[in-house]
Amino acid sequence: MMKSILGIIRLPFLMLTPACASVGLATSYYETGHLRPLHAALVILGAVAAHASVNAFNEYFDFKSGLDAKTTRTPFSGGSGTLPARPGLERLALAVAVSTFAVTAGVGLYFVYYRGPWLIPVGALGLLLLVGYTLWFVNNPLLCLVAPGLGFGTLMVNGAHFAMTGVYSFTALTASMVPFFLVSNLLLLNQFPDVKADAEIGRRHFPIAIGNRNSSIIYGLFLLLTYVVIAGGVFAGILPRFCLIALITAIPSVKAYAGARRNANDIPALVPSMGLNVIINLATPSLLALGLFIG
Repeated sequence: MMKSILGIIRLPFLMLTPACASVGLATSYYETGHLRPLHAALVILGAVAAHASVNAFNEYFDFKSGLDAKTTRTPFSGGSGTLPARPGLERLALAVAVSTFAVTAGVGLYFVYYRGPWLIPVGALGLLLLVGYTLWFVNNPLLCLVAPGLGFGTLMVNGAHFAMTGVYSFTALTASMVPFFLVSNLLLLNQFPDVKADAEIGRRHFPIAIGNRNSSIIYGLFLLLTYVVIAGGVFAGILPRFCLIALITAIPSVKAYAGARRNANDIPALVPSMGLNVIINLATPSLLALGLFIG
């Protein structure tokens, strides 16, 4: 049973969450000079539960829609394969989705009580993204593109910062743009193998709307903007100079973009670029957070 639950929540993919949430914790430490361990742990718990919930909802709705039967899985896309292998776990997947959603909501309510009502807009939009991504946002190319970045970047980083400090910050807003562009890119590239299957059930994201090769241009642009934000934030004095260490991942980013551009329609050849993209998504926010903690 536990193995099935771990498949439903897509356990390996949850590593992304601490990397992104740590940016918000780091901006709060950079601006206040301290970090409450219990509150930091609650922020990570709420963020991981949110990610687990959206994964479980995706597993459930992708199975119900018949998408799982049409999709060719890769190590980075196409779901976990848990429900197609064991259809009787459909209700368990929904229960996991709802229960982890409740955990996230509970953590959010605690911080609303502790920090005040200005956290409510961020939390409410986050919960809407969590449930609505698979149901609605995947049917609109622009919303489908930016929703993951809004969730893991804008909302997660700024929400974490507010939960730790009780105020919003231009530093946190600037730093949040890094996971915004990266995680939007993560989902964009992972949609390349699913174009045919997604189109058959009525989804409409950029790879469907304009093709994989044209979508690779968006991928490259978002990578470029990631590093513009980091460098620009430092030179503008918004981010500390040690954040420049996050520029190290620009090197593998060039390789990832070249591979995505060259192999946009050759999915087996694209898989190494998808794997490199995951590494970039994990390493860049982590290095940015380290730079903020060092100051």
